[in-house]
Amino acid sequence: MFCLIGWASLLVRITFMQMPGNVYDMSLEQVRSEISRVDAGIIRLIAERQELADRVACIKTKNGIAIHDEKRIAEVLSSVFDQAVEHKIDPVAVRKIFEILIAMSEERQKECSGDRNLP
Repeated sequence: MFCLIGWASLLVRITFMQMPGNVYDMSLEQVRSEISRVDAGIIRLIAERQELADRVACIKTKNGIAIHDEKRIAEVLSSVFDQAVEHKIDPVAVRKIFEILIAMSEERQKECSGDRNLP
């Protein structure tokens, strides 16, 4: 999870460094283009997160560890909530996004482990 958050933070910093001039000097189309570029970066990061879920599945399967880990989920959701507050974005919305990402990861792990019916 830290990897995704770290990459997202880096992506945001790079995005604003690469933006031509002041955002208020940009046309609507230019700003939308920048948003589309950021969206593509987010998709790449989600794909990277899913690949990491594959690795987690291998480790969990090898070691007989359950896919669903309530303690880890609570840690991740607490962390992203706090980070959202720190960055002055809606922490409830961010938490919902990460609930979806976690569900995607668990589903991917079930697929990789060969048993979609695992807990």
